[in-house]
Amino acid sequence: IFKFLGAISVDLGQDRIKPYLPTILTPLYRELNSNYAEQDPTLKNLSQEIIELLKKLVGLEAFSLAFSSVQKQANRKRAMRKKQRALQTVANPDIAARRKLKRHKNKAETRKRKIESLRPMYKAKRHRSHALKDLAMVE
Repeated sequence: IFKFLGAISVDLGQDRIKPYLPTILTPLYRELNSNYAEQDPTLKNLSQEIIELLKKLVGLEAFSLAFSSVQKQANRKRAMRKKQRALQTVANPDIAARRKLKRHKNKAETRKRKIESLRPMYKAKRHRSHALKDLAMVE
């Protein structure tokens, strides 16, 4: 898709690409700013190359305006999600409690995995899955 966006932008040319610039930059910005663990470095490099291509094609001023608008929109969405999560904690405490329990359980499992990788002789106690007990509602 990134290659397609680059090809379309070159094909449209400098004047006709300007209205679509924020739409094209949105996925490229998201890929550049992502920090998840299994990130593909080739995608990041490709998005950087396409951004450089767009910068040369459109000009620095128009590109900067479009890129800053994409950044502002992403930050606004991020802040909105964070605010919504905080409101959900107050509005639905049972869902928040379940989420918190799940996060703590995952953290404990991660800690056990890390200890086992550092000390291969040590075997951490694993939580046995009791299907009915795990499905029960938290009170």
